[in-house]
Formats: sequence, C-alpha cells, structure tokens
Amino acid sequence: MFTKFEHFAVTSLMGSPEEAPPRKAGHLHFDRDWEKMAFGVAIALSKQGHYEWEEFRQTLMETIKEWEDTHELDDPEWDYYQCWLTTLEKLVVRSGVLEPGELEAQIFQFMNCKSKAT
Repeated sequence: MFTKFEHFAVTSLMGSPEEAPPRKAGHLHFDRDWEKMAFGVAIALSKQGHYEWEEFRQTLMETIKEWEDTHELDDPEWDYYQCWLTTLEKLVVRSGVLEPGELEAQIFQFMNCKSKAT
C-alpha cells in the first residue's frame, strides 16, 4: 500500500507516456527484482529529502531523451528501468548521497561477492 507521498510520486509519472512506468493489468509491473528495488530507493530518497521528486522526474525525462537521441525508437534494447536506474545514479551523486565512483565500487564489490557465493 502506498503512502500519500508514494501515491503522489507514482501518479505524477502517469501524466506523460514517456516517463510512465510499465504497467500490467493496471498495476506497476517489474520483470526483475532490481527494478522494484531501484523504484523504491528513488522514492525513498526523495521522501527523505535528498532531492525533490520533480527533480527526479525531470532527470528521468532527460535520461530517456538521451537514450532516444542515440537509438532507434524501436530498438529492442529499450529498457525503461535502466533509464530509471541511470537517473537514480545521477541523483545520488548530484545530491551527495554517494561520491562519484563510490557507486561503481560498491556495485563491483557486490558483484564479486555474489560471484564467489555461486
């Protein structure tokens, strides 16, 4: 169940087809677990005041436009949540949540730990 802020954040994205998250049977749709996590983290960081939700929306639209400017619109590589994650990465650095390079180091460390566990 969404709080008022989460409801606001999600419905604010529905106004524009370019920035609207994928839906299935009227509900948000995630194919992979990391998509849910990135979605939740973006909303949580905004709710905690690290950035305004409108800044996230605007940056997401810019990120989608950057992708569209460098790809064919029917490119099968299109991935809405990859644009979402790229936007989140930009904002965690811009807002000072993480230092430049820190995110990559943490992802690298996570991937190494995961590969050793398998």
